[in-house]
Amino acid sequence: INAEYMGTPLTPMSLVCPGDRLGAAADFEQGTGVYCWHDNNIYSSVLGFTEFGDNACDVMPEIGSTVTAKVTRVRPAGVDVAILGVGTRVLKESFPGIIRHEDVRATAIDVDSAVIFRPGDIVAAEVISLGDSRYYVSTAKPGLGVVSVMSILN
Repeated sequence: INAEYMGTPLTPMSLVCPGDRLGAAADFEQGTGVYCWHDNNIYSSVLGFTEFGDNACDVMPEIGSTVTAKVTRVRPAGVDVAILGVGTRVLKESFPGIIRHEDVRATAIDVDSAVIFRPGDIVAAEVISLGDSRYYVSTAKPGLGVVSVMSILN
């Protein structure tokens, strides 16, 4: 792939943030986690690492895995997330997860999740349990939490 990101050639596993220009639409086949803008360039829509072709993986989140997830909904019961990556690997499909209120911070259990999280935020979290239909994840350790914020300005 003959593309550059901020003057540096993009390679598999290059870290990109939402809104980062990945290259001209003519040089790439648009996949998941990207969008094409009116200027005919492709941009990242998620925080993660670039994957080209069929390099996306079939890895499953496990207890203790650090995951990258996108907040999909903030509810009284907790924060719903879509797990997009495990460690440094981008997943082929997302997995549902939840951050319960008691798993947001290690020291403060009584937190208002709507103040900390917004739909569209990207978070780093740790898988703490496997539920029946979703993963339970926590942001209560150092280095975990919101890593990319959805703007509150419209």
